Amino acid sequence: MEEIQTKKRIDMVKLKKTGAIVLPSIFTIANMAFGFFAILLASDGRFVNAAWFIIISYVMDMLDGRVARLVHGESSFGVEIDSLSDWISFGIAPAYLIYKLVLKDYGVWGYPVAFLYVLCGALRLARYNVTSHFGGSSKDYFQGLPIPGAAGILVSFVLAYSMLEGEGGTRSIRVVMDQMPYVYAAIPFIMIALALLMVSSAPYAAFKGDMFKANSIKGLLVITALLSLIVAYPQDALFLFFSLYAVSGVIAGIYKSLKGVLSSKEV
Repeated sequence: MEEIQTKKRIDMVKLKKTGAIVLPSIFTIANMAFGFFAILLASDGRFVNAAWFIIISYVMDMLDGRVARLVHGESSFGVEIDSLSDWISFGIAPAYLIYKLVLKDYGVWGYPVAFLYVLCGALRLARYNVTSHFGGSSKDYFQGLPIPGAAGILVSFVLAYSMLEGEGGTRSIRVVMDQMPYVYAAIPFIMIALALLMVSSAPYAAFKGDMFKANSIKGLLVITALLSLIVAYPQDALFLFFSLYAVSGVIAGIYKSLKGVLSSKEV
C-alpha cells in the first residue's frame, strides 16, 4: 500500500512538472504562429496587418518567459523552442516584410541584405543559447542587440511609414514622421547595421536585473510614461523607442571602450 502511494506521489510530481513546461510553451508556439501568419500577410501585400501580427508575437514572447518563471517551468527545451520561435517572428518575418515593402525595388541586391539580417539573427540567438546553457549570461545586459529589438525598428517603421500613405491611423509625432522618407531610402543600410549590431559585443540593457525594477516607484513611473506615449502615438512612439534602444548600445559600447583606454593609460 505504501509503495502504491509513493508511486502516485511520483506520478503527480511528474504531471505537475510536465504541465509547468507545457504551459509556457503554449505562448511560445503562439509567438511562432503569429510570426508565420505575418509572413503570409506580407506575401499578400497586407504589410500593416503583418506588422501588427509581429507586435502580437512580442506580447506572446514576453508572456512565455514570465509564465515559465511563475510556474517554475524553465527548461532547456523551452530555451530552444523559444529561440526557434524568435527566429521566425523577429528574424524571418520582418526580413520578408521589409523585402516585400522596400528591398524588392533593389532587384537582386535586396536578397543578400535580407539574408544577412536573417543570418545574423540566427547567430545572435545561437550565441545567446550557448551562453545561457553555460551560465554566462547577465541579468543586466545583453551582448549585442537582441533580435526582438532589431525587429522592432523594422516593424515600427512599417507602421509609421504606413501613415504617410493614409493607412494605420492619423495620430503622429511630426518630428518622427518628417524623417520617414529618409528612413525608407536608408532601409538597406539600416538592415545591415541592425544585422551587425546583433552579432556585436555592444552592451544592451536587459531590464530584468537589479538595474531596473518594474515594481519600484522609478520603474512604475517610466513604464507609465512609456505606455501613455504608446497609447497616444502608437506607431511613432514604438519606432522612437526601438531606435533609441538600438543607439543606446552603440553609445554604451563607445563609452566602455573609451573608459578602458583611459584606464590603461593611467596604469
